[in-house]
Amino acid sequence: MSVRVRYGPSPTGEPHVGNIRTALFDWFLARRLGGQFIVRIEDTDRSRAVEGTEQLILDALTWLGVDWDEGPDIGGQFGPYRQSERLPLYRDAADRLLADGKAYRCVCSSERLDALRKSQQQAKQPPGYDRRCRELGLGPDEPHVVRLAMPREGDTIVNDALRGGVSFQNALLDDHILLKRDGFPTYHLASVVDDHHMQITHVIRGDEWLSSAPRHVQTYTALGWDEPAWVHLPIIRGPDGAKLSKRHGATSVREYADQGFLPEALLNFLALLGWSKDETTTIMSRDEIVEAFGLDGLGLASAMFDLERLQEMNARYIRDLDPADFLRRGRPHLEARLGRPVDDDQLDALLGIAPAIQERVKLMPEFADYTDFFVVEGPLNYANTDLMGRAYKNKPWAALESVEASLQTLRALDESDWTAEPLEAALRELAETRGEKPGALFTPIRVATTGKRIAPPLFETLETLGQPKTIERLNAAAERLARPDD
Repeated sequence: MSVRVRYGPSPTGEPHVGNIRTALFDWFLARRLGGQFIVRIEDTDRSRAVEGTEQLILDALTWLGVDWDEGPDIGGQFGPYRQSERLPLYRDAADRLLADGKAYRCVCSSERLDALRKSQQQAKQPPGYDRRCRELGLGPDEPHVVRLAMPREGDTIVNDALRGGVSFQNALLDDHILLKRDGFPTYHLASVVDDHHMQITHVIRGDEWLSSAPRHVQTYTALGWDEPAWVHLPIIRGPDGAKLSKRHGATSVREYADQGFLPEALLNFLALLGWSKDETTTIMSRDEIVEAFGLDGLGLASAMFDLERLQEMNARYIRDLDPADFLRRGRPHLEARLGRPVDDDQLDALLGIAPAIQERVKLMPEFADYTDFFVVEGPLNYANTDLMGRAYKNKPWAALESVEASLQTLRALDESDWTAEPLEAALRELAETRGEKPGALFTPIRVATTGKRIAPPLFETLETLGQPKTIERLNAAAERLARPDD
């Protein structure tokens, strides 16, 4: 049988990075071994379902470049792919277990169970159901839940791919609920029934589920079904060693997209949280990860989520983009800044300077910081103190002389010489002639033409702006410096 794995999110909120990491490992394994990757929406907890979340889950996978072979939107041989639409399967499994004496009906009220839990806590006993209804042989007339009759002696062995055989004492495991009073299954029953009927071969999930695994093993045994291979991934921790939380940067995939992370960077980063190809390789394309992926590359040590490292990886991916692709991805951010569409011609004009901007951008919204001044019309917004810089601080007349000298030099250049190298040569010669440091001369030019103290390389910027717009903006700066009230 070929490998079949499933990603089973609950539609209770947007998928976060820990949840998505598990989906990626499932997908990598399926694609590496020519198997199938299934999306199954686990929506049996109706009280926690959030409308629209299912689509957000599918959108997150699509944004990361993850496709699926079967799912709620495309169907498949083993559908339906929403657990709320599979209730008869769970009822049938529960009825089988009841008929075989491997499960029983329990009518204990929530008040009794709360009192039992408190008494166990006071007596410092392990919490769990006391099996009061197990021997009563209750019928279906009274409202009830269905519990699995767990073995009372011996051990249950969970054969985990990362840990080997993990032993659990049956005496410490209670008779867990399979079917709730409303007829909906618990995760313990639904996941087992669905994984069996969907022919799932590997269950990859976080190790917070390891303590529940013996219950699932016993459910498989009671139903006479073969278990899948179990793979319990170590949890993700923050740099401080604590379990990953929002304060470490754990947030939804959509929020990472909005913050300006590239999907290929986030995918690469998440792939390395608990898996590695070798001791040195860190930058890998999606196809390269698929080619190298295997369960033997997973480790038992908790992975560390380092937001700074993710940002550095994202910057690397941005630098490696084709310049035209970089401009295409940056365009929405620029248009959001401007509040209007950007013409194709305006974007195409930035192609030459795009590589220099890529070196400075770590998150895609920063694209607008380095490009908006190229496409705005009218005067730029900046302070005269920025225009003067440190060299001309509180000396507007000195800054004005510098700007006027720069204007004279730049007006004298032929149009054919309006490229970065001649521009740099001319302005450096002017600084030397005036006995000034180049930085002192360049600051007013940079602020006048970009409106910013930090901008792309000056001479490439002037080349991209063109001679008319550069002259126009330097004239505006000279007029500002000539007004003593500014």
